[in-house]
Amino acid sequence: MIALELILLSAAISLMLPLAIAILRIALGPTIADRVISLDVATTIVVCALILLAAYYRHSIFVDVAIVYSIFSFGSTLYFANYMVKK
Repeated sequence: MIALELILLSAAISLMLPLAIAILRIALGPTIADRVISLDVATTIVVCALILLAAYYRHSIFVDVAIVYSIFSFGSTLYFANYMVKK
């Protein structure tokens, strides 16, 4: 059981580097489309980390938060796509 917990925790921690790169791309993106895609990537990484933490801590509330967070992420992506079409 200790090995599984160590693997889950190390996997969640290893997601921090791609998250930092995505956040950097959000800050430095040359266009709005680049920033929206980076935001979508960052939210996907956060959802993955929440699922891993739910397995590590054995609490299902993290899964619920991940589902709601992904729904909001999808909605914001649709909003920005609609904005880009109108622009």
